[in-house]
Amino acid sequence: MENLISMRDLTKADIKKLLDTARKIESGEILPDLERKVAGLLFFEPSTRTMFSFDTAMKRMNGQTIIMSGTKNTSAKKGESFADTLRTIAQYADIIIMRSPIEGSARYASEVVDVPVVNAGDGANQHPTQALLDLYSIQKTQGTLENLKIGLVGDLRFGRTVHSLAQALSIYNTEFKFISPKFLQMPSYIKEDLKEKNVKFTEYLDMDGNIDDLDILYVTRIQRERFADPEDYEKVRGTYVLQKSMLENVKENLKVLHPLPRVDEISTDVDDCKHAYYFQQAKNGVYTREALIHILLGGE
Repeated sequence: MENLISMRDLTKADIKKLLDTARKIESGEILPDLERKVAGLLFFEPSTRTMFSFDTAMKRMNGQTIIMSGTKNTSAKKGESFADTLRTIAQYADIIIMRSPIEGSARYASEVVDVPVVNAGDGANQHPTQALLDLYSIQKTQGTLENLKIGLVGDLRFGRTVHSLAQALSIYNTEFKFISPKFLQMPSYIKEDLKEKNVKFTEYLDMDGNIDDLDILYVTRIQRERFADPEDYEKVRGTYVLQKSMLENVKENLKVLHPLPRVDEISTDVDDCKHAYYFQQAKNGVYTREALIHILLGGE
């Protein structure tokens, strides 16, 4: 594995190795040492958890980071090309971790630099490292990734986290419930991929009566920033709000996940219930990103 651009780039064996390494890092069984290694964090789009968890992951392994947040104070404002910016950063960093609003930008970056590139989110396309921490969270809470029933709720059209997660889970005999407004349904190319793999999925317009048999309920926010027309956003905002009372009849093992940030799609009264796992999920991002960086930079 030279880069991580999409979950399609990973085999089942790759995923197992990454998750096993994350588990060993969390338990202290292995302590990667990346002294004198530098990660270039290029975030051309806002981020809290992804940027901070990559930064934390690198520093916990004794490595260093250089960070570009946006382009306001960079030579891009002077007209420097994206390719030249990437090639320059690659002279300083041993690995590039990049978020961009432009779909395909991470794959392009991997073609113009000679250091590993990690896609930390490219527009509404992919977010593979989020999928890895989601898989790790599911495995930790369910004891397996196989034969689970998983509900994906909210913005499935623009939600890059659910695109990556659906592709990742498709190799584990997962049964999906896609719950979203018609305007925000899962893209056809994802559904076609699932059909080709004989993965079961059903689409619903609301949560009522459709979450009680799930093992995982993965909630996403309606993303204002992805809408070209504010009126379209206003039509669907607040469509789904998970309340604690809605969890009374769910399975004992159900965990509620969310990639965060949360706006209003999960009521705060859910936070203290046994099914809530989204803040622990965010912590798992450090272990999985440590594992990924460690492996991409030659670790076993």
